[in-house]
Amino acid sequence: MTTHPARDDVAAPAGSARAPLLSAAGLRVEFAGRGGGGAPARAVDGVDLDVHAGEIVALVGESGCGKTTLARALLGLERPAAGRVVFDGARLDYTARALRRYRRRVQLVLQDPTGALNPRHTVYEAVAEGLRIHEGTTPGEERRVSDALYRAGLRPPERFFLSYPHQLSGGQRQRVVIAGALVLEPEVIIADEPVASLDASVRGEILQLLLRLRDELGLAALVVTHDLGLAWNIADRVAVMYLGRVVESGAVDDTLSAPRHPYTQALLSVLPESGADRPEILSGEPPDPARIPGGCRFHVRCPVLASGEAQRVGVAERCADEDPGVLPGGTGSHVACHWALSDGSGA
Repeated sequence: MTTHPARDDVAAPAGSARAPLLSAAGLRVEFAGRGGGGAPARAVDGVDLDVHAGEIVALVGESGCGKTTLARALLGLERPAAGRVVFDGARLDYTARALRRYRRRVQLVLQDPTGALNPRHTVYEAVAEGLRIHEGTTPGEERRVSDALYRAGLRPPERFFLSYPHQLSGGQRQRVVIAGALVLEPEVIIADEPVASLDASVRGEILQLLLRLRDELGLAALVVTHDLGLAWNIADRVAVMYLGRVVESGAVDDTLSAPRHPYTQALLSVLPESGADRPEILSGEPPDPARIPGGCRFHVRCPVLASGEAQRVGVAERCADEDPGVLPGGTGSHVACHWALSDGSGA
């Protein structure tokens, strides 16, 4: 299988060694209000996010925070109301022909391998399907299917050619789905909760597979997950999303070892390895994305504001009235929190 080194002929942004392979810039995705009236729901409400060649970025947050919508927008499955998706230095073109070419280079791995695989298709047919869509039947098809299955850890690959999904374990089915993405030799995969439907005993195997693909092929990945423990084990960088915005981002070890945003701190506090004395239970549910609060969008649930700590350092009014803004992309550490950026916050 061909590896895909980072391109050197795309101008790198200031402060970066090279340009990101895939990025969102000021991205906003909206859905019509209930019944077709009222304010639109801002599922993604201004996001800058970069994924470089050969790195794994974890996109984490509660259910309903906009993670999957952002992933779909990066795949070209949702057209943004504002902002842009940039791949390999060029803005994403939404014409049918351009999207077809793009989706060969940026592949999706779904969370439910059972639902992703046609029960009437053999493993060979499932993996070859993408090739046939993009290239038709070619003389090298069997070799490429075999190579993809081998890369995905199904060995010897020929033993699985005539198997049907119901004859495989959950982990093997997920490997078939990954092989179906690899057969087109993509440069990026976007994996939406790739181990959520698997038994704990096989989750580690799939995560190790993704790490090996990064190391051997230079493959980049955006892994969408609600599980910060998974992010800690697999990602190079992490972006924490709340109510349509990235509220904290940075190198995974730095961000998850010393989280600065109260939302990230609360999410981490429930992990046994976090060392927290007790979990931080956030009050209430995330607000309706059609009625996003003013000021910091997290302030209505923020334990730092509720405890009086934000008042002590003099930022409580800013929390309620002033939007911290959209975080930049790139590889640095960033946080959208008045308290975390204030003196005396411990940041």
